[in-house]
Amino acid sequence: MIIITKLLNPKNDYVFKRIFGYTGNEEITKDFLKSILLDNIKEIELDYNPITEKDLFDDKVGILDIKAKLNNNINCNIEMQIVDRKDIEKRLLFYWSKMYTSSIKSGMDYEKLEKSIIILISDYNLENLSEIQGYQTKWNIREEKNRHLVLTDVLEIYIIELEKAKKIIQKENNTLSLWLQFINNPEVVRDMENREIKKAKKILEEISQDKRERRLTELREKYIMDQKAIHNHGYDKGIEVGIKQGKIETAKKMRVKKMTIEEIVELTGLTKEEIEKL
Repeated sequence: MIIITKLLNPKNDYVFKRIFGYTGNEEITKDFLKSILLDNIKEIELDYNPITEKDLFDDKVGILDIKAKLNNNINCNIEMQIVDRKDIEKRLLFYWSKMYTSSIKSGMDYEKLEKSIIILISDYNLENLSEIQGYQTKWNIREEKNRHLVLTDVLEIYIIELEKAKKIIQKENNTLSLWLQFINNPEVVRDMENREIKKAKKILEEISQDKRERRLTELREKYIMDQKAIHNHGYDKGIEVGIKQGKIETAKKMRVKKMTIEEIVELTGLTKEEIEKL
């Protein structure tokens, strides 16, 4: 029997994508999405985009998001977000607009535009949602005075706040609450009957035993911690300096591990001269 000393954190966006965004894990992702959307998802196709080590030090749009096609006509984007950037609402609309407009090619009829769904899972509470006690909210375009009227169903945005969920999910027994328990603390899965959650935990156990997977997770964790430190300071002038310092500290650790200067340049974006001075 293999004993795992510590499971990797599913809230790390790299680990989250390894569980829910890799081809072969479609049934796991389908079960998770059904618990959120409450829809019958018959087919799911994951847009697998291999993650490079350089991606772990980047924040380009979509690198660690999960993209899925549901029932051949619905686009879905799932994002795990740990760092509170204070602009997440704008980012969500930007993600949605890119998905929606890219669903047809130039010259095609607007009727071919496909429904697009954004799902944000945040490890912090959104300031704009502070008056809402529930941990999940659903957003679309409604008429201001007649709020029961939805202009169109092609836009849906779901926001799940894990901090709020911690206080509630222990009292619930629905599929979503079980999934969120797994994401918050995968150790609780042992007594669960949900087959797909058990599969997810097995995948987590496998990658937690893999040295390369642990190393990639640790690199991403380091980047996330650097970003948290920068944003917690709350001033714009220090952001660029903080990012550079984070890259320097990471480069120092890479040199200790005997990585080549060329590899460090590729992964951090620092110049050869800057690295040689470390």
